[in-house]
Amino acid sequence: MTETKPGTCIIVGVGPGLGAALARRFAKAGHGVAVAARNVDKLAGVVDEITAAGGSARAYACDATSEEDVIALFQRAEADLGDIDVAIYNASGRARGPIAETTLADFTNSWERCCLGGFLVGREAARRMGPKGAGSILFTGATASMKGFAHSATFAVGKFALRGLAESMARELQPQGVHVAHFNIDGGIGEHAEDARLRPDAIAETYYQTHAQHRSAWSHSVEVRPWVENF
Repeated sequence: MTETKPGTCIIVGVGPGLGAALARRFAKAGHGVAVAARNVDKLAGVVDEITAAGGSARAYACDATSEEDVIALFQRAEADLGDIDVAIYNASGRARGPIAETTLADFTNSWERCCLGGFLVGREAARRMGPKGAGSILFTGATASMKGFAHSATFAVGKFALRGLAESMARELQPQGVHVAHFNIDGGIGEHAEDARLRPDAIAETYYQTHAQHRSAWSHSVEVRPWVENF
């Protein structure tokens, strides 16, 4: 990062877990935060929490699989909060079940939410960050980004594809000054007394520190897992 004043951080796919933790962490660092989800009602809590702490946050309804919605989201977030410095794609979808019972709709819907939305968000971010030669585009992956498990073909295809998208974008955009990173969230997310699950705030800290890396030592593929997780 070369800018002294943090710009807007846009997060697509925000719920009460990792998405909310990401919003809090980037707001704490001084970024205006645009949080987006299909159901805007569930975003009120995180917006209230950030603003009560003195930060700046706005909530937006957005279907990440809709080109029209994503374009409008970026335009509105820029108008409300300023130039976008960070874009995080944190949405996904899956349909569990045997391959013989998987419908075309199951497959298509999961791929659209895991990957198509990532393309749309990544493209809109690249259109803004590329010309100015600065910014971070961060993608949330999963164990399924690396392993195709039984009864999880829809999720594996979507997450594998998202990882490929992130890698291609990194090779194209990083020489322009735009940091692109993919995060393999390898384990269950949640609070646990013995830290056997990934704490959302701890994951969010890893995202923020990756964003803050000096360009001479950028990370692209980042894995996070609990200390007791087998891999």
